[in-house]
Amino acid sequence: MGEAYDKVARSLKLPYPGGPHIDKLAAEAKAAIELPRAWLEEGSYDFSFSGLKSAVLAVINQTRMKGLELDEAALARGFQESVIEVLVTKSLRAASAYGVKQLLLCGGVAANRGLRAALATRCEAEGLPLLIPSGKLCTDNAAMIGAAAHLKLKRGMYSDLDLKADPGLSLEEWSPEIEDRTY
Repeated sequence: MGEAYDKVARSLKLPYPGGPHIDKLAAEAKAAIELPRAWLEEGSYDFSFSGLKSAVLAVINQTRMKGLELDEAALARGFQESVIEVLVTKSLRAASAYGVKQLLLCGGVAANRGLRAALATRCEAEGLPLLIPSGKLCTDNAAMIGAAAHLKLKRGMYSDLDLKADPGLSLEEWSPEIEDRTY
């Protein structure tokens, strides 16, 4: 998700990293430019924002070709609304399907005020506790990974050094050995 924010920010000539700048610009908008939602195939929990990034670039290019002024705030808001709707909806659908007792918003994306607000509203409506760390811990996913590792180590949960990482591991393949998802 951060990569999508960075690419859209770059297209709008906003500084790096793009997330905070898109978030701030979106909050200033009076309206949103309607953009597609990246639902992918039905029932999927996967995320891909490449089509959305292309749609943003198309809006920018078409507006410039017509010699019109681009409402950058409205475009940022449309982009952010599209990302947030898909992220929140799929996350809560997965939480329901897998019997999750609480949800944790972490990593750099957790600093996004729009996402924090939308997820908090939906989780409260569905009675699902939401954990969000303070903003200063949300700037780097490494801090969140370290915190999670620390909590697991304190509980005696660790892997041998020959553990093989699987970046393509799907939610369906998640280890059944981890029964208690509350730390």
